[in-house]
Amino acid sequence: MRSAPADPTTRERIRDAAVLRFARDGFGASVRSIAGDAGVSPALVIHHFGSKDELHAECDEQVLAEIRKAKNESIDELASGQSILHRFAATDEYAPLLGYVLRSLQDGGPVGRSFIEQMIEDAVGYTKHGVDAGLVKPSLDEAARARYLVLSALGTLMLELTLNPQEDPSDISGLVRGFLMTSYLPMLELYSEGFFTNRRMLDEYLLYVPDPPQDTATEPASE
Repeated sequence: MRSAPADPTTRERIRDAAVLRFARDGFGASVRSIAGDAGVSPALVIHHFGSKDELHAECDEQVLAEIRKAKNESIDELASGQSILHRFAATDEYAPLLGYVLRSLQDGGPVGRSFIEQMIEDAVGYTKHGVDAGLVKPSLDEAARARYLVLSALGTLMLELTLNPQEDPSDISGLVRGFLMTSYLPMLELYSEGFFTNRRMLDEYLLYVPDPPQDTATEPASE
């Protein structure tokens, strides 16, 4: 992993090897394959983590922490006037993180859903950071915006993989490069310039919906 120390502990080395292996092969990857990548025995993996599920959980925590760190650092750099072009060039460094997120999305189930929900919760935090830094416009509903942005990005990634599958599914760097090559320009243009030339549709919608939003499920039925 990008942020691992120069001399990682055995536990960190196993965890980082697992993140990369899961990103390449999915969560069906065996403990034996992870152990081989980390240069340890399968028994040592179990000694440190107890089970493959516990290793998976720690990988989730690490990947989410890396994403939060990268997002917040990018916001700080932009807010201070620094260039972030170096991040565009660091595709291979971030590929395991994006690959891991993709596998979590594909895996589904309670664990996958929990991982995505945590991504959305984290997005609320770093989006607020962007608002506080004067870099991001505030939203009428910050949580809803964060959810939409995360799910839109993940949905685009899934469709890209479905429509243009890699010849080698384990080539995470190739997948990420292809995705970003077609996505960066329209994404940055949309975020920077917006899409509509005026806010007519938003204003009409705000007149249509209740303010504040109400839970219609709790409203009494009409006679």
